[in-house]
Amino acid sequence: MSAKLEIRNLVKKFGGLTATNDVSFTIEPGQSVGLIGPNGAGKTTIFSQIMGEHPQTKGEILIDGKEISHLATPQRIHAGVSRTYQVPRPFSEMSVAENIRVGLMPDSIWDMITRGPNREREVEIASAIGLGEDQLERLPSELSMGDLRKLEMARTLATSPRLMLLDEVFAGLTVNEIAVISDLVQSMRDDGMTFLIVSHDLKALEPLVDHAIAINHGEVIAQGQYQDVMGSDIVRASYLGTA
Repeated sequence: MSAKLEIRNLVKKFGGLTATNDVSFTIEPGQSVGLIGPNGAGKTTIFSQIMGEHPQTKGEILIDGKEISHLATPQRIHAGVSRTYQVPRPFSEMSVAENIRVGLMPDSIWDMITRGPNREREVEIASAIGLGEDQLERLPSELSMGDLRKLEMARTLATSPRLMLLDEVFAGLTVNEIAVISDLVQSMRDDGMTFLIVSHDLKALEPLVDHAIAINHGEVIAQGQYQDVMGSDIVRASYLGTA
């Protein structure tokens, strides 16, 4: 269920702008790591490069020692990597069940025709992520922000990932909703899922991660145990705005 992620000297240029500059880090199987930094630091760009949405200018991305930098996004998902988005991106005209179903689609059109919808699996994923069976026929517009976050995670989980990239999964949530999402992440982590989590909510992030990677201006400025990273002077100065 777990995957090892290796990022080697990752560079992304948009014209004359360098969004990520020589970024390198490793996440071990089953590890949960926080990716932190101020707005515009390059966190989401790193996610987009891992997923192949913004192919890197230079560098390598490996999953379990296999180079995936040349693969298209669907192939990277097939390799076991999936992500959520800071702004939820459900298919607005599809029900909750249909949104989950998209992630469950088999590779073969013939399989899709002969097998049909896997309702049992849709219910299983929805239940695992905290969505009730009574919500499966609702449209995304009928869900709270907390449930939209759950749907994002359910859509991701439906692809059978071994590495989940969570982008601002706590944004816009109430205290109770944060607690529910945190419990879901913790449960999956305990089951061995590998996580890379972007969050500005450091209080919610802290109990979920083993390590942290801090970036600023597209460069890694510190990485290691969470408390060590958060206590470093360079992180406090660059990220927290204190000396």
